[in-house]
Amino acid sequence: FLVLMYFDNEYDYTFDVRKISKATCLSDEDVLTSFGILLDKKLIVLNSVKDEKTGKFVDKVSLDNLYNGIKNDIKKKSSDEQKMDFFTKFQESYSHSLGPMDYEIINGWLNAGNSEELILGALKEANYNGVLSLRYIDKILFEWNKKGFKKMSDVENHIKTRSEENTVSVETNVLEYNWLDEE
Repeated sequence: FLVLMYFDNEYDYTFDVRKISKATCLSDEDVLTSFGILLDKKLIVLNSVKDEKTGKFVDKVSLDNLYNGIKNDIKKKSSDEQKMDFFTKFQESYSHSLGPMDYEIINGWLNAGNSEELILGALKEANYNGVLSLRYIDKILFEWNKKGFKKMSDVENHIKTRSEENTVSVETNVLEYNWLDEE
């Protein structure tokens, strides 16, 4: 950790065992051992770079792997929190904790290519119909997938189009009836 912090605080990034040893109060052997461990864990990379002043090749340490690893961990944590938000919405609808089998079923829907938005829409549909069952939600998703719906906007457009078609057909039947020649 001390060797890693040394390079994080050093602007030169030149690998010099004695300089590192003096700054960290570690023996030369401890510095080399620590440096080897950091290289093995791929937290740092050692590059040979030509020094512009002297024209000699110098070993420089790169911390890009460390910074990229930290950035990836932050992104992963953020996506994990979003996923937990998704499962929390299910728990709120069910008003009890989800069991391991429930998590398996929901993860199966996600792995099958259903978006979180579509799954939550099916959950809302099940709530609206008063049927809080994963089987019922599964059936809703199956029907929506069969119709090619990938987003909730597809479902909403289908419902809107269907309701407009029903309204038009009722109006046409009423208007086509000949009220005057009724016997």
